[in-house]
Amino acid sequence: MLIALGSSGPHSNGYSLVRKILEVSGCDPQTTELDGKPLADHLLAPTRIYVKSVLELIEKVDVHAIAHLTGGGFWENIPRVLPDNTQAVIDESSWQWPEVFNWLQTAGNVERHEMYRTFNCGVGMIIALPAPEVDKALAC
Repeated sequence: MLIALGSSGPHSNGYSLVRKILEVSGCDPQTTELDGKPLADHLLAPTRIYVKSVLELIEKVDVHAIAHLTGGGFWENIPRVLPDNTQAVIDESSWQWPEVFNWLQTAGNVERHEMYRTFNCGVGMIIALPAPEVDKALAC
């Protein structure tokens, strides 16, 4: 099973595309608001550091693999930690994209597949563990 740790925003990935979207859209990130905050605040949110969360999980559950969703997003990072001849099935309905990713997709007319290749879309890290360990992991 795979569980996700939420991201704090784009982290440090996809900023060439972000700059292009801002340029093409003519948007001012200081005056455009999302969820009551300037777009710039969402784009420049500090990257979440996962070390404490991951160490706690490793102490309490049988973690098989960890994938940090950096450049390459879902499509390149998750397969790296899976055993040969294994595929991940991602249930997109299991989380909601933070508004900044919805804005980027709409303003940039970016296809969903490309969003998942470029950005973390709200998931900064994936933890692979046995199905019986999921409830214990989610309680951490």
